[in-house]
Amino acid sequence: MTGDGRRTPPSAAVLAAGVDHVRLSYAYLDEGDLDAYASLLHEDMQVRTPGGPPARGRDDALRLAVTTRGTHELFKVIGDGHCVVAVGRYTAPRHELGEFDFADFFTLSDDSLLLSRRRFYYLPPPDSDADTADP
Repeated sequence: MTGDGRRTPPSAAVLAAGVDHVRLSYAYLDEGDLDAYASLLHEDMQVRTPGGPPARGRDDALRLAVTTRGTHELFKVIGDGHCVVAVGRYTAPRHELGEFDFADFFTLSDDSLLLSRRRFYYLPPPDSDADTADP
């Protein structure tokens, strides 16, 4: 910690490992390898997703991961300090309809494990062609 209560920025190696952990987390989720995914999570992992209940703790985060199967295409992953941001596109499994663009903000622990993830996503507005048709 610094004198003003902020955490000391991690070393370049810790940040690089954290960025790798973020990339791997999506690969493991997409493959359904929950043991490998769990190895990247801090025991106090917290997950917040719009419209869903928050997950608190590694076990809770794993339960949430089981219910959100699909694939992730990453466009960009950026790291700075204890924060890593991943921007991409999520596509639901074939039997479910849906895909959306997302931005996930991760906080890293001092040993580069994933401590938290907060998701934001973009959904295009509903097709308004029907609203503008002449009667």
